[in-house]
Amino acid sequence: MLRFWARARPSAGSPPVEPGDFADPFVLRVGSAYFGYATNAGAVNVQVMTSSDLRRWEHGPDALPLLPAWAERGWTWAPTVLPVDGRFVLYYTVRERRTGRQAISVAAASRPDGPFLDTSTGPLVFQLDRGGSIDPSPFVDTDGSPYLLWKSDDNAFDQPTSLWGQPLDPDGMTLTGSPVELLCHDRAWERPLIEAPSMVRIGGRYHLFYSADWWESPSYSIGYAIGRSPLGPFTKVTTRRPWLGSSSRATGPGGQEFFTDLNGVLHVAYHAWTPGAVGYGCGGARSLRIARVDFPHGAPRARG
Repeated sequence: MLRFWARARPSAGSPPVEPGDFADPFVLRVGSAYFGYATNAGAVNVQVMTSSDLRRWEHGPDALPLLPAWAERGWTWAPTVLPVDGRFVLYYTVRERRTGRQAISVAAASRPDGPFLDTSTGPLVFQLDRGGSIDPSPFVDTDGSPYLLWKSDDNAFDQPTSLWGQPLDPDGMTLTGSPVELLCHDRAWERPLIEAPSMVRIGGRYHLFYSADWWESPSYSIGYAIGRSPLGPFTKVTTRRPWLGSSSRATGPGGQEFFTDLNGVLHVAYHAWTPGAVGYGCGGARSLRIARVDFPHGAPRARG
């Protein structure tokens, strides 16, 4: 049984829906079909799978077969997709070749499974003075306004990490306004970092979820904060311990992203290690898990 805190009831942990490595997952529903995207594996830059029922998944070809000239292969992490006016915009983390630091880029396709094309001459987000930028996550408010969330990679400089947000242009390809720091690493249970922001709006509150601790450890887990707008200010709810942590069925859960199914039910997609096999050096895999989420009394509860 996975452990849930912050007034949430304990709920059974989700078994993997696909046993292979599918890290930093993002699930998009298009009509009655579901598309899952994940961090690079082997020679594949962006993994993509399809499903009609969220239980049986089929792998497709590389969703991003070509990278722009400024980017280096083998470091494409945490892809997410935003539907915009009949096309699909992909945000992903990639290594900037000149500096060797991670950055965020953008690509587009006419189909949700790609192939996506990145025609950029440089990153969309690149906070080089903060070690780089990773983990892009789009959020669309109820009025249709799009935003992009991400993490500054400050831990590359042994500094506390932060989560950021900025409005997107309606085409999804460019940012507008200025970046806003939403949350920073300042709690003992989060050490050494926070990352992987994702957001849902429930009623008039914005719930900003994030992963914390070290990705290749049993202590990796998920916390959240609440705010009154997509750009905050946010107040952490999980101040002493995470919302979702390890269990006998899933170890080191993180990389969470939210989506609704065909019936409008909210789900969270996340990855976790199989207990006893934490880390790639131990033969482990960060496999895809999916759980239903509701908010009794305003606090999130996952059931899977």
